Amino acid sequence: MDVEKRPPHGAPHALAMEAAGLAWLAEAEETGGTRIARAELEQRHDGAVQAGAVLRVARVAEAAATPARAEALGRSLAALHASGAAWHCCPPPGAVEPFEVGSSRTLLAGAPVADRWGEAWATTSVRPILERCVERGRLGGEAAVAVARAVERMAEGAFDAPQPAGVPAVARIHGDLWSGNVLWSDVDTGAVLIDPHAQGGHAETDLAMLALFGLPRLETVLAAYDEAAPLADGWRDRIPMQQLQPLLVHTLLFGGSYADRAVEVARSLR
Repeated sequence: MDVEKRPPHGAPHALAMEAAGLAWLAEAEETGGTRIARAELEQRHDGAVQAGAVLRVARVAEAAATPARAEALGRSLAALHASGAAWHCCPPPGAVEPFEVGSSRTLLAGAPVADRWGEAWATTSVRPILERCVERGRLGGEAAVAVARAVERMAEGAFDAPQPAGVPAVARIHGDLWSGNVLWSDVDTGAVLIDPHAQGGHAETDLAMLALFGLPRLETVLAAYDEAAPLADGWRDRIPMQQLQPLLVHTLLFGGSYADRAVEVARSLR
């Protein structure tokens, strides 16, 4: 039986974004990319998405996280990223405006914002979330200043780094690759991915998300990825920086300890 998903209140376009992202990521399966959950979006005859629309996502037969599956996942993620994207923070083809993802309504860029990853990422998906955190009282005072400084350094290119070997200048990324969106399964890629925030970006963003909430057999996944697409020097040191944006999203949505972690990361960046 399929899983039925309905759009958040007032955001019917969210289903179209998810459906487009699933289809775009699935294109990479032809070149070894990670298996993506199959989905079908019910739309009106004119193609618009109704508030009562439904996204039907095929259920995944889950299995244990074995070393072999972890290795397959690492290799297939490298192939997914290598399929590329048009520009940093681009939405998946077929997405409709407003280009927002997730319950945080994080924006993507309908046209190129900057050539460099850090500037595009900070401008499109990090600074706006920080501003909303401040507006809602989730962050303030010296804490907000510390995070703002880190975001400015990001925009200036202080944390820019090459993509993994074989990955183009802009990677095709899942965008919300925390452990809950990785369903271990008896498929050739070791797992099936669900609930993407699919976009163009940096491959290390996905790897940092895998680490944020603890993916089983993470080190095996990373080792297999690094073997398939060698990562740039210092990639482990960049993991906390790559986690700043999702921590700010969680700060916006939930506050509490996520704000403390975001500030800690921001202050650690040198």
